[in-house]
Amino acid sequence: MTARMKNPASYFADAQSLLPTLGQVPRGKEVDDETLELLHFRVSQINGCAWCLDFGRRTAEKAGMSAEKLALLPAWREATCYTDAQRAALALAEAMTRLADRPDAVDDAIWADVEQHFGEEQLAAIVLWVATTNLFNRLNVTVRQVPGTWS
Repeated sequence: MTARMKNPASYFADAQSLLPTLGQVPRGKEVDDETLELLHFRVSQINGCAWCLDFGRRTAEKAGMSAEKLALLPAWREATCYTDAQRAALALAEAMTRLADRPDAVDDAIWADVEQHFGEEQLAAIVLWVATTNLFNRLNVTVRQVPGTWS
């Protein structure tokens, strides 16, 4: 596969410096790194972003995440290796990513479930993390960013 063009952020100094910073804002907000990495990976699976999946796999491995958790992620509802909090966050991430799939994409039941596990600042971090992952996915998929590259 050949990229259609350089990553759009590389054309604008402001974007090139702001996007990585935006991607780091949710870290350290009392949402564990494993949960954040699971959300990043699942959203990237849904969106078919090979660049983000490659990056996410490397990041998850460095963080010590088990291969089992990554392998079973498409079936997280049935797999027993995820905590209830991770399941609630994954449901929210999927709903946020698939906004067009139903009229009330992030319905009250999903929100009520995730609220049982996370406080407001943690929820803000999760929502920002998922939204930012979707942004990166859309940039990379559109220009066919080649996994393992940044240009």
